[in-house]
Amino acid sequence: MRPVVVYSSKTGNTKKVAEAVQAALPEGTPIRLAPEMSDISDFDLVYMGYWVDRGTADEAAREAMAKITGKKVALFATLGAYPDSDHAKESLEKGAACLGADCDVVGTFICQGAIDPALQERMRQFPPDHPHAVTPERLQRWKDASTRPDEEDCANAASFARETFAKAEMLSGG
Repeated sequence: MRPVVVYSSKTGNTKKVAEAVQAALPEGTPIRLAPEMSDISDFDLVYMGYWVDRGTADEAAREAMAKITGKKVALFATLGAYPDSDHAKESLEKGAACLGADCDVVGTFICQGAIDPALQERMRQFPPDHPHAVTPERLQRWKDASTRPDEEDCANAASFARETFAKAEMLSGG
């Protein structure tokens, strides 16, 4: 089973998770930025990481994901919302829908990541009746996210990598 890690990261959150995933996989597993993804035909399992943008994978990740066909894929993502929220679940589902034809998603992982300060500033300009207006709850979520992904998130990402690798090997009869 030959894995590869491909990811997109804007603020470094997803990069941190991608590195934890790679470290848990067999030595020599390559890691690539999504915009630089080249031919992956030699790989059996693609770990595809993205940051959530408007409820789905970011643009660079979507472009790379559309090129992945006929592969086992393990999806991982970071977002500002809580990882057990409906938004997180839907963001993984919408991300999976970005994959090319005949992909088999063998697992998913999502964790909270610090929110881009520029995005926070834009949201502060929204009127109080806007769906993304700043509220006490939103401010708390921003605070909670400010130190994420943390060591526990990275350890959980590593466990996800090991578990999905074993599952993919089993599914391949390896």
